[in-house]
Parts: sequence; C-alpha cells; structure tokens
Amino acid sequence: MIENIKRYMKLKLGDEDGFTLIELMVVVIILGILAGLVVPRIMERPGQAKQTKAKIQIESLETALKLYKLDSGRYPDTEQGLEALVQKPEAGNQHGTWREGGYLEKGRVPLDPWNNAFVYLSPGAHGEYDIISYGADGVPGGEGENKDINSWELE
Repeated sequence: MIENIKRYMKLKLGDEDGFTLIELMVVVIILGILAGLVVPRIMERPGQAKQTKAKIQIESLETALKLYKLDSGRYPDTEQGLEALVQKPEAGNQHGTWREGGYLEKGRVPLDPWNNAFVYLSPGAHGEYDIISYGADGVPGGEGENKDINSWELE
C-alpha cells in the first residue's frame, strides 16, 4: 500500500520525496481533533475506577463483618468501629469469640481510594450497620467523583 502511494506521488509530483507543508498540517489537525475527542473520555475513567474500588472495599468489609457476627453473635458497635475486625475490642459489649488474627487479610482496615477512613455506624440508619465512603472530597453529599458510596445502596 505504501509503495502504491509512493508510486502515485512520484507520478504526480515527479521524483521529489517527502510531504508538503499542507499535507503535514492536515495530519496534525486530524491528530488534534482525535486527541480532543479521546483524552476527555480517558480522563473520566480514574474517577469511575476509584468509585468501583470503594464499592468492592465496602463489600469486603461487609463480608468481614458477617464473619465477625458469626463468631461474636453481633456486629461491632460504632465505638468499636471497623478496628474490631483487626484487633480484639476492649471497649463495649463483648459476646462470643474473636478470631485470632482478625477478619481482614492484611491485618488492617483499608482506607477508601481517596485515602479517607470509611465511616462505620452500628446500629446504622439503614440497617444493622452502615458503611460510607464520602468520595473524593471527603465530606457528605456531592456529585460525580465526590458522590458518597453507601453500603445500603450497593447491588
């Protein structure tokens, strides 16, 4: 194909090799238009990826909380918090047993993708417990990447 183009160019322009300034400008303009369309779509993805990661982390915390409840007979209260999943609680009501080594694989409560602590309430306003990530801005409410991710809204 390239050979056909070169042959055509030689027939059209003679034996001159290379591109004209106009041809180069057309290519640069086309690349600029494509970049203008593609880059904004790529830039949206990191925010969506962080929201998805937060949802997965909340689901993982919910699984650990269910295992905790199987052993102790109840969920940790708000005062004990999610730390009860990695360290045996000293405060609050204690019932049943506590698994040696805790309930989270890495032995620590993860931060949300924006490096903020998850909010844990038990009893929660929407169930036995609520887990909340306040999104990129770290404050309640918001739109887009700042939107709260709540355990009771996950599918």
